[in-house]
Amino acid sequence: MNTYKTSEIAHSIGIHPNTVRLYEELELIPKPERKENGYRIFTDFHMEQIKLVRIALKVEVLQNGLRKQAIDIIKTSALGNFSNAICLTEYYLKQIRNEQKNAEEAIAITKKLLSGGNQETGTTFLIRKEAAKYLQISIDILRNWEMNGLLTVKRKQNGYRVYTDEDVRRLKIIRSLRCANYSLSSILRMLNTLSQNPEADIRQVIDTPKENDDIISVCDKLLTSLHYAEQNAKGMLSHLEKMKKQFQENPTL
Repeated sequence: MNTYKTSEIAHSIGIHPNTVRLYEELELIPKPERKENGYRIFTDFHMEQIKLVRIALKVEVLQNGLRKQAIDIIKTSALGNFSNAICLTEYYLKQIRNEQKNAEEAIAITKKLLSGGNQETGTTFLIRKEAAKYLQISIDILRNWEMNGLLTVKRKQNGYRVYTDEDVRRLKIIRSLRCANYSLSSILRMLNTLSQNPEADIRQVIDTPKENDDIISVCDKLLTSLHYAEQNAKGMLSHLEKMKKQFQENPTL
């Protein structure tokens, strides 16, 4: 069995020695044995486990507990429970694919609403409280969308905001996309683009920030991040299968 110093294992993988120590502190790798002089002794198991950590955390997916699932997979593998880690990863991959499905369905709903499908008949004039109740969202959420520029609502002479049929349709679009975890900035980018070019490709626009856009989260490029997350999950499965075969559920081998 090969053994490595902290600096050696860090250099081999291409990370800083402090990162190795951080992984140990966070229990993402097993606690290594130490020599009499206090130096850590890492093994091939540590080497492969760190590679798993790098794969799992390469893409930052935060929604619906996916990040926590990735951490649980890493910690389960660190204990040498590769079979359990593989089962967790298969479920993780399934969840990512569900997120992809939700994201694509939200785009389909958006296209349908924009084309006039399910459009309300008559003339709607709702105050904020009524609009929130109709859409089954909180007043705070509605206010937040307006503050972030997703919707500009007209006011009556008495100062009350009035939501029209067109406003409600726009709010349904926003609600659908937010439920699928698209970011506010990506939704605003899409709405602004469509106002200038109704024929724009919704899927491309919502997933492609402009050069001068500030990228705050991976949800600004949700479709792309979920694609990479799926690829990484497949990589995790492959790596765990390799570790299971190499270490036979025993990290000391």
